[in-house]
Amino acid sequence: MTQVAIVYHSGYGHTAKVAEFVQQGVDAVEGVQSHLISVNDVNDATWDVLAKADAIIFGSPTYMGGASADFKKFADASSKVWFSQGWKNKVAGGFTNSLSMSGDKLSTLQYFVTYAMQHGMIWVGSATPGAQKPGDVAELNRVGSWVGVMTQSDNAPADVTPPASDLETAKIYGSRVAEFAKKLSA
Repeated sequence: MTQVAIVYHSGYGHTAKVAEFVQQGVDAVEGVQSHLISVNDVNDATWDVLAKADAIIFGSPTYMGGASADFKKFADASSKVWFSQGWKNKVAGGFTNSLSMSGDKLSTLQYFVTYAMQHGMIWVGSATPGAQKPGDVAELNRVGSWVGVMTQSDNAPADVTPPASDLETAKIYGSRVAEFAKKLSA
């Protein structure tokens, strides 16, 4: 069975909600098992899950133009894995969330790409066409990202934001990464 890990940080619950929808997309692919891992809960057992995963999807809110400090701490801790090339040829993907429509979310996704490339991973972009009416909360990929998933949350609790279209975009992306990992692990 193909294994996909979603490893993320969430400061206020919004990115965790997006991670759950990415996981739903992964789980929708037959023959694929998902593992949802908060960077705050990483331990020896979760490092083992990441070692056995065929794909790892990274997620973080965009804070101050980049990945959160908690995510960066996790990334820095992966240097042992990097040294042994333990994630080489695994599939990688990523998602981010912020209050602003842009909020420099691209910087976070580009960080994830660089991080994945340093580990020798294979990056999968979103492939979801951009919205015909950018920013329209009824459209998929309303923020217009092809590198990975960008979602936007209003300054409200995670039970009401981000909007359903952003969450559906995340779910579609989870399925895309899972399908790609499944093909490569066959």
